[in-house]
Amino acid sequence: MKRTGRAFWLSSPGHGEIRDVTLPDPADDEVVVRSLYSGVSRGTETLVFRGGVPESQYGAMRAPFQEGDFPGPVKYGYLNVGVVEEGPRALVGRTVFCLYPHQTRYVVPASAVTAVPDDVPAERAVLAGTVETAVNALWDAAPLVGDRIAVVGGGMVGSSVAALLARFPGVRVQLVDADPARAATARALGVDFASPEDALGGCDLVVHASATEQGLTRALELLRAEGTVLELSWYGDRRVSLPLGEAFHSRRLVVRSSQVGSVSPARRSSRTYADRLALALDLLADPALDALVTGESAFEELPEVMPRLTTGEIPALCHRVSYGESA
Repeated sequence: MKRTGRAFWLSSPGHGEIRDVTLPDPADDEVVVRSLYSGVSRGTETLVFRGGVPESQYGAMRAPFQEGDFPGPVKYGYLNVGVVEEGPRALVGRTVFCLYPHQTRYVVPASAVTAVPDDVPAERAVLAGTVETAVNALWDAAPLVGDRIAVVGGGMVGSSVAALLARFPGVRVQLVDADPARAATARALGVDFASPEDALGGCDLVVHASATEQGLTRALELLRAEGTVLELSWYGDRRVSLPLGEAFHSRRLVVRSSQVGSVSPARRSSRTYADRLALALDLLADPALDALVTGESAFEELPEVMPRLTTGEIPALCHRVSYGESA
């Protein structure tokens, strides 16, 4: 039986297209998945779409099931939720999450899919990859009870971090963004909101996720002496200038990077990638996280929608792609 699907490809920077694909026959340890939803991670995917991945990072930026190479043609993406049509009996009929690009149907090893808990809707499960990034960031940051924390940048990753920090006892957490519309997201997540100029200082920890030079500068300003900025932004091919003179050294400030490609050293000896993803899916039982999905379109519309997401014409945190009858 010939199995087919359709996939979204970046044909060249700024231009996308949908291509027909023929699927391989699944081996005994593989599954055939029919997509229900996928998510566009606006920061990373739009950077890829505009051709902004530096050549030095081509290897590091590869998605698990990417085809093609940067800057294009390339099939890229990593937030996919579908239902298993064929495979091991324990998985057939289960809703699963996979780090797969935007494609109607695909074949992967059974080990590459994670069952979505029964109390997590498929529509929300597309956030798993982003919540996993937030989990890894907080393993890196190791916030303590009673910490004063700011999250600068209310995009998809920053808002996910703020949502998880809201669960920490005694923590003062404030989501900081130049866009006043992010206040509604903060309210839905149960955290305070402030514009950059009104943000509370004296922070033990600032998580920076705005991907702007101004945001990172403000993050440093919000720290107490010997405080830490955890940098989650991905700047691609852009250079960033920072004020590392003045009081940076006398206040003994720290700027530390965090990246989801490796399990945090704080948990590497006791947690696997699979453990981290399963935890992220469990955390998605909280309906407050629906606030991170801010738009939806059909799979067939992706060639028109992706350029508009890239320019900001369609404002979005996570933009959800619905497959409907496309699969």
